[in-house]
Amino acid sequence: MYSFNYQRPSQSAQAVGAAKAGGDARFLAGGQSLVQAMKLRLSQPSHLIDLGGIGDLAGITVSATTVSIGAMTRHDTVARSAEVARAIPALAALAGGIGDPMVRNAGTIGGSLAHSDPAACYPSAILGLGATIRTDRRSIPGDQFFTGLFETALQAGELIVAVDFPIPQQAAYVKFKHPASRFALVGVFVSKSASGVRVGVTGAKSHAFRWTAAETALSGNFTPAALKGLSIDASDINGDLHGSPDYRAAMVATMTARAVAQATGG
Repeated sequence: MYSFNYQRPSQSAQAVGAAKAGGDARFLAGGQSLVQAMKLRLSQPSHLIDLGGIGDLAGITVSATTVSIGAMTRHDTVARSAEVARAIPALAALAGGIGDPMVRNAGTIGGSLAHSDPAACYPSAILGLGATIRTDRRSIPGDQFFTGLFETALQAGELIVAVDFPIPQQAAYVKFKHPASRFALVGVFVSKSASGVRVGVTGAKSHAFRWTAAETALSGNFTPAALKGLSIDASDINGDLHGSPDYRAAMVATMTARAVAQATGG
């Protein structure tokens, strides 16, 4: 690893200021992705700003309509939260299935979203629940957040503060996981609420996306039967040694049906 400047501010404003002052600055959240990328020299920031000392970036608040999770909240904290489990059981279950105990106790929701790994779990929940990402300067609708492979709508030096998840009537997350990393080869988060049905997919393309055809089919009949005969175009689906584009496309339909069955208790 090469040399870099390291700072550990105690307030969000200090972190944002440090990012503006430094040249190629990066925020360090859980470090589960960034540190590994730095070791491999895939990422070479000149300034590393550790967010671990900013207490107000962590925590969970639940209201009658929303679950708000601070950006530095660990995956394990979300998974073990009784409040999250009551409000959005699928979200707690999703967090509990990320990686292994070490990853869950170090990784953070804000870090995961900012990194935007195409196989990460949280992005499917962002789209599947219609969440909003709050930063130090604005609120970003989840539908506008993921823009490409490891790319998001975040601007240089923009800091994720919290994520707001609307509480649905029914929801579930199902993934076909890689046996070693537990990343999603394909993961699907479905929800039904007064505003409609949403289907968020991860692992299948360069970034998470909504399967709108499935949403339309499920809007009139929120059961696995509504998805019968529905398929997704494999032309822009990921393919690698773990699964061809056609295989992953078929898994999207299968995981969606399983998620709907789980959400409805079927």
